[in-house]
Amino acid sequence: MSNAATSSPLKALSDEGVSIWLDDLSRTRIESGNLAELIEKSHVVGVTTNPSIFQAAIGSGAGYEDQLADLAVRKVTVDEAVRMMTTADVRAAADILRPVYDATGGRDGRVSIEVDPRLAHDTEATIAEAKQLAWLVDRPNVMIKIPATLAGLPAITEVIGLGISVNVTLIFSLDRYKAVMDAYLAGLEKAHERGLDLSVIHSVASFFVSRVDTEIDKRIDALGTDEAKAVRGKAALANARLAYEAYEQVFASERATKLAAAGANKQRPLWASTGVKDKAYKDTLYVDELAAPGTVNTMPEGTLNATADHGDIHGDAVSGTYETSREELAAVEKLGISYDEVVQQLEDEAVQKFEAAWNDLLATVADRLRGGEAK
Repeated sequence: MSNAATSSPLKALSDEGVSIWLDDLSRTRIESGNLAELIEKSHVVGVTTNPSIFQAAIGSGAGYEDQLADLAVRKVTVDEAVRMMTTADVRAAADILRPVYDATGGRDGRVSIEVDPRLAHDTEATIAEAKQLAWLVDRPNVMIKIPATLAGLPAITEVIGLGISVNVTLIFSLDRYKAVMDAYLAGLEKAHERGLDLSVIHSVASFFVSRVDTEIDKRIDALGTDEAKAVRGKAALANARLAYEAYEQVFASERATKLAAAGANKQRPLWASTGVKDKAYKDTLYVDELAAPGTVNTMPEGTLNATADHGDIHGDAVSGTYETSREELAAVEKLGISYDEVVQQLEDEAVQKFEAAWNDLLATVADRLRGGEAK
């Protein structure tokens, strides 16, 4: 199949106003030219990373052997070694994406790197880590990922207020998403008071999708009734679509409009966790049905390839769906499945998952620094 043919649904998605970001990064992907090729041929205009992605990349060892050997000779700590390797990858990816950043006025061409997940419930440490990461990567197109935990919210405000662009991650609930947008606007107000140029500050809010269906569907299946089965696979899309409604409302507000007049950018919704986990659903479900102007969809490579091959982009799939989406979430609640309980559980599990991946990565790197596999 030709490149033109495989990229046509991706082009349609891009034309719809959706920025396609790759949810993956590795030294091999950078050095092989694969990332540059995806930018050139697959409409990829950004990259996101997380602790699990780096655990898989560095854990494999491929491409990191020389750097690991040098770090071992220098006798650096395990934490420093991990930061040196991850920031090196993000810096290199940012350089590859710099032309996209320049062409889009900073809107795209972004590479995200996350604060240490062990700091998710420590505001001051998150702020300090975000500043350090921005300094280490030292590229204007980096975005620092801060989790949308309760401790993360004031950190978002402070980091944005310092003029650092932020990718807010691990958002599952509508209430928390509204709090994230409030934290962003408060940060812009701080930056404005400090005399910073608001036009160069960008942010995305990573609203997680597939995990909502995974958890709610599990509870639906346990009920086993026809009434329950009728709403299977609808909650995640409904939740995300209502997030987009909230985004439209907040950034049309007087507060946001005043900041926009001072040069501020909207904080775009980013659809995360878009790989479909249930084989009963189409593998491009969370791409096809969440196409909407001014959004980002960050995809693992499998979802990117599936979309290129058989994605069905049929225009704006979100606007005008809000009443139906409210009804679908209400139908879930009517079954006795608590929305609030589910989204809190998902946040807790996500923080734990990233912390576990980070600890696994630290253990792997510690072994290699001791000479286990770095020779």
